Amino acid sequence: ILNYDIMARFRRRTCIILLLFILFICSIMMALKTLRPDRAGFGDPFGLGLLPELQQRTVLLDSKQNSLNRVQADPVTRVSNLHSIAVNTMKASVPPVNKLEEELSSPNYNFHIFYYSWFGNPQFDGKYIHWNHPLLPHWDPKIANNYPKGRHNPPEDIGANFYPELGSYSSKDPSVIEAHMKQMRSASTGVIVLSWYPPGMADENGEPTDDLVPVILDYAHKYNLKVTFHIEPYKDRDDRSMYHNVKYIIDKYGGHPAFYRHKTSTGRFLPMFYVYDSYVTIPEIWANLLTVSGSQTIRNTPYDALFIALLVEERHKHDIHRSGFDGMYTYFATNGFSYGSSHHNWASLKAFCDSNNLMFIPSVGPGYIDTSIRPWNNHNTRNRVNGKYYETAFSAALLVRPEVISITSFNEWHEGTQIEKAVPKRTGQMVYLDYKPHKPNVYLELTQKWSEKYRKEQEQWLM
Repeated sequence: ILNYDIMARFRRRTCIILLLFILFICSIMMALKTLRPDRAGFGDPFGLGLLPELQQRTVLLDSKQNSLNRVQADPVTRVSNLHSIAVNTMKASVPPVNKLEEELSSPNYNFHIFYYSWFGNPQFDGKYIHWNHPLLPHWDPKIANNYPKGRHNPPEDIGANFYPELGSYSSKDPSVIEAHMKQMRSASTGVIVLSWYPPGMADENGEPTDDLVPVILDYAHKYNLKVTFHIEPYKDRDDRSMYHNVKYIIDKYGGHPAFYRHKTSTGRFLPMFYVYDSYVTIPEIWANLLTVSGSQTIRNTPYDALFIALLVEERHKHDIHRSGFDGMYTYFATNGFSYGSSHHNWASLKAFCDSNNLMFIPSVGPGYIDTSIRPWNNHNTRNRVNGKYYETAFSAALLVRPEVISITSFNEWHEGTQIEKAVPKRTGQMVYLDYKPHKPNVYLELTQKWSEKYRKEQEQWLM
């Protein structure tokens, strides 16, 4: 009888433990389910996309090095007459500056947001530009054979995993520029970091856009926003060409009220230039331009400015310092893709910058997905997790108390880093991702929330 009682108690205890274990597993599964993407289109089991994939860094950086492999498009003939009409129409239609303080959040000039004006459509450009992005093949032919080829066919089929509320728009459309400025201002950002190529130059999939700059400046001024320049890795970029291009930008646009100047610790107000893929050029060349003793020095001239280099690998911080740059930014919205874009490295990077009198500008993003143009790249996808990924990035940035935070991006649709309004869309062949269960403006609202939080915390830092 005693043995029977002992066995009965043992069985009851075992059943209770088993039941509790099953309940624990069920609760974990339910929690994970709430974090799953709205639709399973990423190709990897959920969770892998949020882990660092450092072994992929070198390979993907190679693809990024040539303007993020945005291109290899077929050569096309520019429709110059339509272009001129569009630009002239915009110049004539820019409304005067008006007071928007009551209806929109005040701009935060320490929140910089990357902006792309390279999109086109038949109405304004005579053809689609960038929305018809080609599908980029994997560098390994064996892998490439497993994925589709060709290019996208707008307006229903575009080179993006999300679909913009404004449709396959043209960056020259005055109503689009107006809507973009209003969205960026509503998000309480203050400085537009405009992707820029010298006159007559463009990325391989686009068209020259420098003549659009005056219109963007005018609309930015209407919304009390400022514009700085994100200098892309144009052909033959070196110390000499950079000197001439910086001079060109300051001479042509420096007098505009929307042209951004940053107040330094010494009280000077200097233009600021972000330099994408700066690591492609050796430090000795940059030093010619950016150090006082350099042969092409821009220091202590009317064209002196703050130059911000892209940090990808850890060793780049020493190259950046040696080159004479004034600071560094991390750009990529993929946590773990590179040393610089990994949130856990920001504290040490900030400490390095502080000890070497450099600015550290972390770049935060809402997520990442580029499988619409790199269908083989699902391992670098970062799920938005209904805004949680974005907020985690902001939280990591605020921890290091940066002078400036940059946002990747307002409208880099190809890489799914946009905070521009997106809407649900389904076609015969594809279901686009969207921001549900939230509204199309959810990432603008989150940006505004963190802009205010940053402002309040910054006041505490300065006390």
